[in-house]
Amino acid sequence: MTSRERVLKAFRRIEGLPDRVPVEFDLCRQHLDYFGKKLNIPVHVTDNLYEDVTYRISGNEIRTAMGSDTVIVGASVSDDFKIEKREDGTWLNEYKMRMQQGSLYVEVVEYPLANAQTAADIKNYQFPDPDAPGRYRDAEALVKKYKDDYFIIGDIEVTLFSLAHQLAGFEKILMSMFMEDEYLEPLFAACGEFQTQIALRLIDAGVDAIWVGDDFGSQTSTLFAPEMFRKLLLPYYKKMIDTLKAKKPDLVMILHSDGAVGTLMPMIKECGFDVFNPVQPGVPLHSPQEVKDKYGDMFAFWGAIDQQYLMPNGTDEELEADIKERIEILGKGGGYMVAPAHIIQADVKPERVEKFIELCKKYGQIY
Repeated sequence: MTSRERVLKAFRRIEGLPDRVPVEFDLCRQHLDYFGKKLNIPVHVTDNLYEDVTYRISGNEIRTAMGSDTVIVGASVSDDFKIEKREDGTWLNEYKMRMQQGSLYVEVVEYPLANAQTAADIKNYQFPDPDAPGRYRDAEALVKKYKDDYFIIGDIEVTLFSLAHQLAGFEKILMSMFMEDEYLEPLFAACGEFQTQIALRLIDAGVDAIWVGDDFGSQTSTLFAPEMFRKLLLPYYKKMIDTLKAKKPDLVMILHSDGAVGTLMPMIKECGFDVFNPVQPGVPLHSPQEVKDKYGDMFAFWGAIDQQYLMPNGTDEELEADIKERIEILGKGGGYMVAPAHIIQADVKPERVEKFIELCKKYGQIY
């Protein structure tokens, strides 16, 4: 069975069960460099418009060689775009966000729409050109290389809610959701339209799935009331997904949302999503059995392995028990692709990355 068939069966797009639970993992730059050298494979990096998405869509040659069943592609920065760093180390990205490198991820330090108040302010903001030169060169090449054997995911993470708060500021967006400020819905609409255009180009390139990424939860609850999701966000996700599925009816729509978002799951399905990721461990309403029992008929699941404590600090025995449990529960009857809940960072030893893959293959043989 090819990796492509394995994931299509796990995501219930073709009949029958896969031969094993499929595996996926993302690697930070340090891991890509380490395994690239070990495997004698050049590290190919695709710089995304939003920097933290870069390592979702880079190093596919290394990840497939290590055992990943998927290839993940996305839009790249324009050929015409060049980073110019100031003396303080910050830079403007294509969205005109001023960025700085944090301890693990990049951070926005100046928001281009921090002072937005009206619909006109949003109309006057210029999003990057979806058709800028070089935008899909890597995506098209990777699809051509891997399409027959691997499940291809087009990544448009930092999509609507997250893109809006990276443009205007997190506190500003949350306050505006309560105050119903004039600029807010035009901003959500504009973010949705921009990412829809990116996704349509990735569909033209030949992807099997589109991966949306917006975090709606904290460690304990949703960031806002479910009623706000229905009123302010659901219509724009539904419009996006309806447009994409009209273009490709068999498209698999995936949502990445960190945090405790169990109360939103029925509405997430209403938007049109088929797969839920990352099934963050250790938060309310996210235990494997609870998720499978309540939402197993709504979604296939992808993720669920803790990378905050377990991957970097747990024992091999703890990791083995966790992987075995999640595969047995979430993989029962199909509907699961095992993966860490986020990009594997440098605090995880390379040997632990290899152990993770080994254990996933070992316990994935449940059918």
